[in-house]
Order: sequence, then structure tokens, then C-alpha cells
Amino acid sequence: IQVVLDSELDLPCELQFPQCLLLVVVMDKLPSQPKEVQTLWCTDSQVSETTTRISLLKAIFYSFEQCSGELSLPVHLQGLKSKGKAEVAVTLYQHVCVHLCTFITSFHPSLFAELDAALLNAVLSANMITSLLAMDAWCFLARYGTAELCAHHVNIVAHLIKSCPGECYQLINLSILLKRLFFFMAPPHQLEFIQKFSPKEAENLPLWQHISFQALPAELREQTVHEVTTVGTAECRKWLSSSRTLGELESLNTVLSALLAICNSAGEALDTGKQTAIMEVVSQLWAFLNIKQVADQPYVQQTFSLLLPLLGFFIQTLDPKLILQVVTLQTSLLKLEPPDYVRLAMLDFVSSLGKLFIPEAIQDRILPNLSCIFALLLADRSWLLEQHTLEAFTQFAEGTNHEEIVPQCLRSEETKNKVVSFLEKTGFVDETEAAKVERVKQEKGIFWEPFANVTVEEAKRSSLQPYAKRARQEFPWEEEYRAALHTIAGALEATESLLQKGPAPAWLLMEMEALQERMDKLKRYIHTLG
Repeated sequence: IQVVLDSELDLPCELQFPQCLLLVVVMDKLPSQPKEVQTLWCTDSQVSETTTRISLLKAIFYSFEQCSGELSLPVHLQGLKSKGKAEVAVTLYQHVCVHLCTFITSFHPSLFAELDAALLNAVLSANMITSLLAMDAWCFLARYGTAELCAHHVNIVAHLIKSCPGECYQLINLSILLKRLFFFMAPPHQLEFIQKFSPKEAENLPLWQHISFQALPAELREQTVHEVTTVGTAECRKWLSSSRTLGELESLNTVLSALLAICNSAGEALDTGKQTAIMEVVSQLWAFLNIKQVADQPYVQQTFSLLLPLLGFFIQTLDPKLILQVVTLQTSLLKLEPPDYVRLAMLDFVSSLGKLFIPEAIQDRILPNLSCIFALLLADRSWLLEQHTLEAFTQFAEGTNHEEIVPQCLRSEETKNKVVSFLEKTGFVDETEAAKVERVKQEKGIFWEPFANVTVEEAKRSSLQPYAKRARQEFPWEEEYRAALHTIAGALEATESLLQKGPAPAWLLMEMEALQERMDKLKRYIHTLG
């Protein structure tokens, strides 16, 4: 047992897969063993001052995540026989998941705390496939266990999400788990959840942005959609009427994310009145975006990425002039090479334009920009972005009335071949099985080394302990200075825009001169500090 579960076990690459299979075999044998034997295998233990033993479940998750090559090929294993059905080969993921869920059904009640801890640690893993395996097992537990157990787990995950200090992969993993578990809650427990984390309170929107409203019965869905919409639009109007600082964008983005969750999952509960209220605040928020802020500021980029799918949802009722503004800004922004998540959000919007007949008066300004956006995104070298672009372009091409734009998006033979291969569902790159195996081995070595270093560092502290505070920067208020200057720049741009629309009021020049004096005073003060 010590050899198999040694916390310092450092196996060579070629033995990771056999180790994982061995641990699964051991797990299959445990249900027939006495409680004392199960406890020995399923709990952590300090064997000596220098030697520790991890639990079987933790060892399985750890071993599983080191089989990236076998998972990506994928390697196939002998499947389980079922009555009346032929045996079929299964992937390593399916093999481990099925055996893990079977083991959970026979888990001794006294060891449930160990099960919860192992599942939570795996959900919080930086390895996506390991986190997904733990979520699948947790969802099985939610369905197999009692309704009270499911509700208890949902409440734990909800509190963990609310306690997360900021954006991190752990928060993403927990939010996915919450969304999935919420579907398994009994309606009475969903009602208790609504009362405990009331959507009437803005402080609870960080939770409701991660919940699918389809999981609620019709009456509760209508109630929560109304409450989240009311609070969300009120918070947006509050931001619009305030000083509109970049520092307040984090909370605004949470509100927009909750409104987007409603649009994506509320269905008929989102009536015309609520749609109008959301569309109005979204259109007003868009007016405050400018390309410099979107290019430079992460929070503004996130706002931009949330507004695009919201605008796409209301594409049939949007003002054509607003559509032109959105498409033009996207074209300009793409040339500045924004982050991938910003480009993915662009795809949400441009694919929705396939449903729309663009008015003839603005076709000559929208269609060239649209073809430019698709051409730039189709030429992107990121495989993830490439896949999403092909899907979005296909959706647009199949639905659009403006067929003449489709060939204009395919500006090279390589792009044309990619699109054809995607439509025909054929591989774009020919690769032999031997070459594929060799490539996977190389990728495993490249990707695992930095991740292993991170894992070693994280192992030194509990996964639920907060990270150590970062060292203070040389200029501790640098971000605040940048945010303040961007606010000033935004105000100047807004003033310029107003001057183009009509004459200025008599007091404007006097106020601007007063501001200029304050600017000069600040500059002199900065010089004295230097």
C-alpha cells in the first residue's frame, strides 16, 4: 500500500498509464473488503516524519491527470459488459469514470468526508480533464444520493464561489460545477436556495450569473428571471448615472454576465418588457466604449466581450446605426490583436448577423467590415479560435441573405481548404498513427513540465488555503493612476463627440479653463516630486 500510494512516487512517463489502471483495479476490489481496510486505503496518513501516504482517490486523480497522452490519442480499453448489449471499447476517461462512480455507490458512510475532499481537490485542479472527471463523479453522486445531500453540496459550492477573491481557474471550475449540480436539486431545495441567496440582492448576482434558469420549474424561473432582470438593469442604470470609473467595471461585468445568463436560458420567462429593459441599458453602455480603452484595459475588454453576445441576442431589433458602430469597432480592434476571449466574443455577434437582412442604405459600410472580420479570424493560428470561427462562419453563411459576402471572406487558398475540410468533416492535416503517437509524446513533455512545477508548489499548501500576498510593486497606485487617466481621456472623447452634434453651452469654455488650471497645477506638483 505504501509503494502504490506514496506521496513522493515519481514514476517515469511510460509507467503512468499502468499505474492508473492498477489503482482502478485496487478500487474495484475495496467494496468487498472490511471497513478497516477501506479506511486504510481511503485516508491520508503520515507514515513517518519523512514519508506520507495519500488516499486512493487522490492517487487516482493524480495518476489520471498524468495520462494526457493516452487521453488525447485516445487509448481504448475493454468495456464493461451489459445485459443484452455487445461489449464495446471505451476510452481511458470513460473507463476511470465508470469505475469511480461504481465505487462511490459502495463507499462507506464514515468515509464521506474523504470522498468530498478528494472530489473538491480534483475539481479545483489546474488540469481541465481531471476537473471534468471530478465534476462527472460529483454529478453522479448528486443523482445517486439523497436530495438533501445534493442541496448541501450546492450550498457549499455557492459559498466557495462567493468567497473567491477574484478571477481564477478555480472559480471557473466551481461555477461549472454549480451550474450542473443545480439541475439535480429538488424544487423545494431550489426555493430554499433562492431565499438564501436572493436574486433581489445585487451581492448575490455573482452566483446567479453561473446558474441556468432552465434548471428551475416554470413558476420559480419566472420569479427569478424577473428579480435578476430588475436588479441587473437597475445596477446598469446606477453605473450610467454615476462617475463611471474603471474601478466599478468589475461589479458591472458581473451584472452583465447575469443578464447574459438570463438571455441564454430564461426562454419564455424573458418577456418583451424585460427584453426591452435589457436592450436599452446594453445599448447605452455600448455608447461609452472606445477602442483605446478596449485595446488596453482588461476590465473594459471583459465588458466589451459581454456586451457583444447581449447585442447579438437582440440583433433583430437593434438600430442599424448601432450595428454599424459595433461592426466598425470590431474591425479596428482586430487589427490591434486583442486577447482570444475578446475575439471569441466577436464571433458570437457576427454569426448572429446571418439571421439579419441588412438595410440597403448601410450595406456598403457593414458588409466590407463583416468580410474583413471573418477573413482575419479565419486566418488566425490559434486552433481553438480557428474551430469556433469555422463554426460561426458556417452558421452565418447558411443563414445570410447576403450570399455575395461569403466568397469575400475566403481570401486565400489555405482558408478555402480549411472551410471545405470543415464542411466535409475531413481532417485538414494528414497524420499517420505513428506520427500522432510521437507528437503526443512530445506534447506531453512540453506541457507537463511547467504544470508539474506548479503542482509541486501547490502541494506545499492546502488547496483551500489562500495564496500568499504578492510583493508590493514599486508604484503601488499605478493601476489607479492609469484608471483615472483613462477616465479623463474618455470624458474628453465624450465631450468631442457632443461638440460634433451641436453647439456648446455658454458655461463649457469657463469650466474647461478651470480644468486646465488644475491640470497645470498637477503637472507642476509632479515636477517637484521628480
